[in-house]
Amino acid sequence: MSAARLTELGSGVRVVTEEVPSVRSVALGLWVRTGSRNETPARAGVSHLLEHLLFKGTARFSAIEISERLDGLGAAVNAATGKETTHLHARFLDEHTEEVFDLLAEMLLAPTYPEVDSEREVVLEEIAMYEDEPQDRVHDFLAGAVFGKHPLGRRVLGEAGVIASIPVPEIDAYHRGRYTGANVVVGAAGHLEHERIADLAGRLVSPPTDGTEAGPVAEPDQSARVRFHEKDTEQYHICFGAPGITRADERRYALTVLDSIFGGSTSSRLFREVREKRGLAYSIGSYNELYTDSGLIATYVGTREENIEEACSIIGAELERLRTEPVSAEELSRAKESIKGRLVLSSESTSARMARISRVTLFGLPSDTLDEMLVKVDAVSVGDLTELAAELYGAERLSAACVGRGEDYFRRALAPVSEALVAA
Repeated sequence: MSAARLTELGSGVRVVTEEVPSVRSVALGLWVRTGSRNETPARAGVSHLLEHLLFKGTARFSAIEISERLDGLGAAVNAATGKETTHLHARFLDEHTEEVFDLLAEMLLAPTYPEVDSEREVVLEEIAMYEDEPQDRVHDFLAGAVFGKHPLGRRVLGEAGVIASIPVPEIDAYHRGRYTGANVVVGAAGHLEHERIADLAGRLVSPPTDGTEAGPVAEPDQSARVRFHEKDTEQYHICFGAPGITRADERRYALTVLDSIFGGSTSSRLFREVREKRGLAYSIGSYNELYTDSGLIATYVGTREENIEEACSIIGAELERLRTEPVSAEELSRAKESIKGRLVLSSESTSARMARISRVTLFGLPSDTLDEMLVKVDAVSVGDLTELAAELYGAERLSAACVGRGEDYFRRALAPVSEALVAA
């Protein structure tokens, strides 16, 4: 596989590709640097609603015609909205590159919003479905606890009241203000020629060259906060978390290794202690998120009422051990090999390669080759992990969130994790 190639067009659109001659398919993504963090509270959810509306029709094609045309081209198509990105992506046979590219570009840049009211109802049903999934919802409550009023503390789906009432002219104004040249990246990986993709992008992707950029936002404070949402559930769904590191921080490789050791794999400390040894949970683990100017480190457990205190006590003990005891050479080696294995396996997916090169280009980060990433994982030392754990996982930095039946059970379990949370 060749290294990524990058071309910047006169419109400000960046085109990045990786050629994979051994496959017959192409993975294409049209990425926009906008998401829920670029919304005002009064417009919470407009990014996600707009993503849905990209499929509902253009001047040339109705929603049905779009789906029929994509099916007729054998394309697997989807879209996603995050806190900092929105993108359309498709995977298809190389012979259909121009036809699929043409349609995706029109969907992205020229929606006509003909079926907006029916799609509002679809998104409202998605929100309602999400509200019924406490194991998903608790992560949004954690983000609110960690980031407070910072835009990263709001959920991507937004608020039902906004979705039901925001007028089309405001949706269109958001589209015109954010879907601009400097905010757009065309990413592709597979059986392709870079020059051809860049030429197609020049002809098909012509967004406005200026728009409304997000204003500066204050960095989240690190006060310990607790969020509890009462719901009649069989399990209590509990998260602990704190601000993490940014996308550009070179310590992201060390954080990935540390997370794998702590709770990010089936051989991790949390998985062994909470699930394998004591049977206190089916789902237990840790994860991290990287953003432009901040990040999130988090731990999740879902457990029954009678197990809450013991499960949280173990989490607290493992957090303390992570902060104060160097990891073993065996743990370090195992975590590195696990991460390197995942990197290599993902490199065999054209969709994964497209997504990786698109993200780093969108945020102006260096595009490490697979070999360079493997070297950086191997370079992580025990000292790197000890230093990072002490900085990020301090008990006084942690916030907590829970979805469950009774807040008292949750509150009583907080002390072993962080005394600061008891009074929060």
